[in-house]
Amino acid sequence: MAGHNKWSQIKRKKGALDQKRGKMISKHIRAIQAAVRSGGGGDPATNLALKNAMSAAKSDNVPIDNVDRAIERATGGGEGGTFDPAFYEGYGPAGVAVLVEALTDNKNRTAGEVRHVFSKHGGNLSGSTAWQFDSKGMIELDHISEELEEAAIELGAEDIEVEDGTTVIYTGPTELYAVVEGLQSRGLEAEVAQLTKVPQTLTELSGDEAETVIRFLEALEDLDDVQSVYTTADLANAPESVD
Repeated sequence: MAGHNKWSQIKRKKGALDQKRGKMISKHIRAIQAAVRSGGGGDPATNLALKNAMSAAKSDNVPIDNVDRAIERATGGGEGGTFDPAFYEGYGPAGVAVLVEALTDNKNRTAGEVRHVFSKHGGNLSGSTAWQFDSKGMIELDHISEELEEAAIELGAEDIEVEDGTTVIYTGPTELYAVVEGLQSRGLEAEVAQLTKVPQTLTELSGDEAETVIRFLEALEDLDDVQSVYTTADLANAPESVD
């Protein structure tokens, strides 16, 4: 699944750029507020959706003050609209399957924007693709050791990848935090801990195809309402960024 994880790495490096960071923070704030307003309340101990949203925000270094203010506004019913989840399935360039998750206050607008990106990049917003992805917990640590791998397996990890000084651990979606907390008890702190969608199979791409797909995925990620984009594209040999 290394090709799958490459897209996660590209997204994080892109999000670290100053001109993209504000948009990234806004998306996390929207997810946090939506989780609170969905009826689960403002306590992550009793609201799993909020816990997931806060964990994802922490992984992207969203300031805790921003997170606290978002929860306060959502629990108080103050400023900020109501956002509903929306999902879009289709095929991008090179025939890669794509699943798009969004939070929107206007589904017609969001559907039109997503459809435009698919069309512009030679994709097709039609067909069922969600079945090609499995829900997983994903944990990344900037650390490699046999002890870490052994601990992850003992705690219930389903799969482990080691590459470029990073260990990526995949868990069942409901076991994510148990594994994170188990690693913490062993002095192993995760850089990333969040839910994700993992493709069951990857689509091999040539170098040119990989660049075309990355431009397409980045265009989707740039849409304000889009929260996450998942793909079957194998980007293991893709460049870190595309001009």
